[in-house]
Amino acid sequence: MTVDLEDEAGATENSGGVELIDCEEDPIVEPCEGMEFDSEDAAKIFYDEYARRVGFVMRVMSCRRSERDGKILARRLGCNKEGYCVSIRGKFGPVRKPRASTREGCKAMIHVKVDRSGKWVITKFVKEHNHPLIISPREARQTMDEKDKKIQELTAELRNKKRLCAAYQEQLVAFVKIVEEHNDQLSKKVQSVVNNIRKYEPVDPGLMRRS
Repeated sequence: MTVDLEDEAGATENSGGVELIDCEEDPIVEPCEGMEFDSEDAAKIFYDEYARRVGFVMRVMSCRRSERDGKILARRLGCNKEGYCVSIRGKFGPVRKPRASTREGCKAMIHVKVDRSGKWVITKFVKEHNHPLIISPREARQTMDEKDKKIQELTAELRNKKRLCAAYQEQLVAFVKIVEEHNDQLSKKVQSVVNNIRKYEPVDPGLMRRS
């Protein structure tokens, strides 16, 4: 079902089972399986707003792409405390001094995927966090905006680099093919010249007398 915040603002639960959390501002619409969005970005905006209101920072996590055209088919959005930080041993020295970790193995997340109609649908929702929800709304918004923007910029740059590499590789293959064809034609011409020279070489008189 597609959620309309304005229509459901006065209720705690709608007919489709969408839970609304009471707060001083407008009620917070909680994610649920089957909730639909018009695009991946709309799903991100919804979950980011939910995270900001509840008190955690959204992290854009893994995605699944089409093998045919590379389009994103599914996306996982979660808490920035997902996973754990691992100590990194220096290449030429001891273990680096660990920094304060923000990872606590939190499992809170939503999984959204595009269906045949083009809608993005929540297929899984994990509500529970294993840490206190104490981040201020302003901090959460700034952290999400900065990190997500950087991730999007790097992803776009990587995609452009891949396109350029593919184009350069195609041009290189075409150039090598042209060079090989040119060398083949040149070899045939050289062989033809050698054959013509041999055909008109004078016969050794000494060989004629001995015969």
